[in-house]
Formats: sequence, C-alpha cells, structure tokens
Amino acid sequence: MSVYSEALKFMKKYSGTLAFRLKRHCEVLESHLNPDEKVTYVFAGQKNYRSIDIPNTFVVALTTKRLLLARKRMLFGYFFYAITPDMFNDLKVNSGIIWGKIIIDTVKEISVISNVDKSALSEIETMITEYMMKEKKKYAMRKDSK
Repeated sequence: MSVYSEALKFMKKYSGTLAFRLKRHCEVLESHLNPDEKVTYVFAGQKNYRSIDIPNTFVVALTTKRLLLARKRMLFGYFFYAITPDMFNDLKVNSGIIWGKIIIDTVKEISVISNVDKSALSEIETMITEYMMKEKKKYAMRKDSK
C-alpha cells in the first residue's frame, strides 16, 4: 500500500480538507519508513494552529510502530517528525465552523493539524487513540517484566 494512494483516498472521502502537494510530502514520509514497518492509516492537513495559515501541508501516517508527520519544503529540504507510543501523551479534537483540528500532545511538544474536514475528525481520533492505547499497554508490559 503506498502512502500516496492512501492520502488520495482520504482526500477523496473528506474533500473539505485543505492539503496541497501530497505526492511530494508522501515521498518524504515513505523514505523514512523502516523495512518492517507498515502504514495503517493516512490523513493530511495543515500543521499550524491558525486556520488562515494554509501553506503548511503535512501528511500524517499511522504505522505499525509509530505516528509519522512529513512535509516537503518548496525548494529544498523537508520536515519529518516521528512520535513513538512512549512519547505520546494525549489527543484533542477541536471542531470549528468549517474545519477541525487534531492536537497531538507529546512529551516534548504539541503538534496541531488544522484545516481538516470536520467529518473526518472522529475517524482520525478513533484510529490514533485505538492504536496508541494498544501500543501503550505493550510498553507497560515491557517495563513490568524488567
């Protein structure tokens, strides 16, 4: 399954989401996938807090090991973030008049993915929360066995 095809499925299903240059962002994300890592869910949005700042499209992928965020810069370079389950704290969802926001709280920072179609919010929340709860239990078991 390619990250780009999954991003296109998301954009077709939730066409109200603002996202640009998906193919380039997906290429960055795919270049950072580990050999034994599989993508399970993909969505896109703007990584910023204010909905009027729209040139910051990020592709977000949930994999079998972590949550990944990627963006290809316009001329050169890129941004890439990896959030492992042990670094994940909380997830918040805000719904506005037109779009919604997914707020991912980690040990070190908060990432806000905005300009997401409001009808996609519950699906995104369910996918991330279910995965993180399941993975956090594994981390707790590993600590207990030591």
